[in-house]
Amino acid sequence: MGTMTLTAGIPQLHPSKCTGESNCPQPRSWQLGFLFAGLALLAIGAGGIRPCNIAFGADQFDTRTEKGRAQLESFFNWWYFSFTAALLVALTAVVYVQTDVSWVLGFAIPTACLGLSISIFLLGRKTYICKKPQGSIFVDMAKVLAAACRKHRQTLGPDQEQPSYDPSPEESDPGVVKLIHTHRFRFLDKAALIVDPNELDGRGMSKNGWRLCSVQQVEQFKCLLGILPVWITGIACFIAMDQQTTFGMLQAIQMNKSMGHHFEIPPGWMTLFSMIALSTWIFIYERVYIPQVRKTTKKDKRLTMQQRISTGIIMSILCMLVAGIVERKRRESALSRGSYESPVTVALLLPQFVLSGMVEAFAAVAILEFLTTQMPESMRTVAGAIFFLSLSIASYIGSFLVNMIHLITRKNGKSPWLGGHDLNKNRLENYYYIIAAVGAANFVYFNFFACRHVKNVELCVDGREIQLEISASRH
Repeated sequence: MGTMTLTAGIPQLHPSKCTGESNCPQPRSWQLGFLFAGLALLAIGAGGIRPCNIAFGADQFDTRTEKGRAQLESFFNWWYFSFTAALLVALTAVVYVQTDVSWVLGFAIPTACLGLSISIFLLGRKTYICKKPQGSIFVDMAKVLAAACRKHRQTLGPDQEQPSYDPSPEESDPGVVKLIHTHRFRFLDKAALIVDPNELDGRGMSKNGWRLCSVQQVEQFKCLLGILPVWITGIACFIAMDQQTTFGMLQAIQMNKSMGHHFEIPPGWMTLFSMIALSTWIFIYERVYIPQVRKTTKKDKRLTMQQRISTGIIMSILCMLVAGIVERKRRESALSRGSYESPVTVALLLPQFVLSGMVEAFAAVAILEFLTTQMPESMRTVAGAIFFLSLSIASYIGSFLVNMIHLITRKNGKSPWLGGHDLNKNRLENYYYIIAAVGAANFVYFNFFACRHVKNVELCVDGREIQLEISASRH
């Protein structure tokens, strides 16, 4: 952000001002290089902060206690609340400063905020619970896969007859929660089979990690595979959520944006209503719903992950159906008047943007919580990275669907459903209905298959067993 601020503030780091509408000097190569360096640093920084701050925050709670588990569930909601509140400020106040006051000041404000956040973070360095780094989890996964493939001819018998390599945590990875052996993905169990005593050294440790892995390493790999069904559900959910930041904006551009006689709603502001809906629900859930339930039942009873994800999927379907209905009305009214802009008020888009925010409030928060709590402590940063990866994949899949629908519907000289700069010439509502159908299929997939992975699982912690509402039963 400091580099971006310098780019805007120092005249030598950006092209000179335009002398006319079409007479604008091009930036020099080294100026672009300086700008791209700043953007690269932003990407690297975001890649470090986004997955790790969720994992690091989760590490601060003792999930062996009921209070710690309840606090951890609230943490995910409040993390998403603060994340959304920051976006609201960034997309309103900061954007206003950048466009109407000063580009330099507009970049300096987030730069100063980041400096402040680093200072606050470092003030608490002596109070944090810091987990000891355990090396690359992906190398361990590669070792498990390689060892299991080497022993693919071995047969698996009953557990008590299997000579498996299962050292205690103190011997293998000190400070790591020991995972109990599960019976899912049994092919991977072959990686821990001791088929030759020579695979162990004099201390009983594995000589070659690519031939013999511990049960702990195998179970960590199983945890990653176990989250994939629910992760796929999240991707399908986020496809619907992603439409409002693209086609929803285009709808707003071609609608009546007047609110009264002297004010027009900028199309870019429509996404703010999704964020407001998300933040409002999280606040009501944490500050109204849970206290009332606790007061009535004397228990800290929350909506289960399965309930929240299912609700989020239903919201995604409703969002697309409502968006399709509104788009059809917008398009017909514009065509009847022969105008580019429909006389229909932009306020009709509010329900679909609010529903999009509720998809995020229910499904996204629950999936983020599921991914983080399902993973062992040593893999929580992987969970955060996987969550943000699902958002990116959903965006790419949405782009792929748009391109495919455009190619298919324009055959035989017909007007395509999507494409061009005028939605009045398209059939955007049909695209929305297709995404709604994807959501319906996702609902069936989740409730008849993926939801089996959102169950109680037992983790062995220092010889004690605790129950967490996370994925995959033991059998």
